[in-house]
Amino acid sequence: MAKSFSDDIVLNNGVSMPVHGFGAYKIIDENELRNSLETAVDAGYRLFDTATFYRNEASIGQFFQSAGLKRDEFFVTTKVWNTDQGYDKTQKAFENSLKKLQLDQIDLYLVHWPKQETFFETWKALEKLYDEGLIRAIGVSNFEAHHLDRLSTKANVLPAVDQIETHPYFPNHLLHDYLEKLHIAHQAWSPLGRGPVLEENELKKIGQRYNKTAAQVVLRWHIQNQVAIIPKSENPKRIRENADIYDFELTREEMIVINNLNRGERVSNAPDVIYVRTEPEN
Repeated sequence: MAKSFSDDIVLNNGVSMPVHGFGAYKIIDENELRNSLETAVDAGYRLFDTATFYRNEASIGQFFQSAGLKRDEFFVTTKVWNTDQGYDKTQKAFENSLKKLQLDQIDLYLVHWPKQETFFETWKALEKLYDEGLIRAIGVSNFEAHHLDRLSTKANVLPAVDQIETHPYFPNHLLHDYLEKLHIAHQAWSPLGRGPVLEENELKKIGQRYNKTAAQVVLRWHIQNQVAIIPKSENPKRIRENADIYDFELTREEMIVINNLNRGERVSNAPDVIYVRTEPEN
């Protein structure tokens, strides 16, 4: 379990990745994005998660050119989108992302969703880019156990990370246990659930005991479950609050209470819906 905001997790290829990062999902307005990134950097965030689909790689690249950080002081994740998948198209998409981000190397590059018709070709492209040293670690997003099983039949490099929907209404415990067995890091997207989760009275009650918000309680729950997180916010106060979760610890009983909020409810499509050629919301 991470002990502080600055803690890293060592991935299965030896690369260190911050446990707690900043998600930039669809923050498109340049001023809002810059203000959010400035607040995040000032608060100590060092992992920044984006994707081609989020349409803000170029703005993030411009920000880091002027942020005054050394390259080893920040960690950037981006992802190849569904329409860009396939061996040649993925390499082209990666080149475009690298150019927009104004970097020489991406820290973590993910397959955004499993896509049946280009499944192996996309991963082979990531392996090639990884072998060339253009990516420090490669991984996947929204892959279920059976996708990972299928990938393992032909992969030379196993994913270092699986970024999956995880929050109290959909804790994904079984997949988490499976990822642990494979030494694949579990990183949660939408860790706060995008909606009514934070209105749960049980979370508010727990928060009152520690003088914390429901969101801080949920993020702490993730950390104690050994899950890496990338909460997103454009609100400076909440960006800072989301980082301030390392001065308290939930009891076993409180962890069980939060686990019991599980409804099996996703905020986006199930990966297997995408797998049969439809487009996701996220």
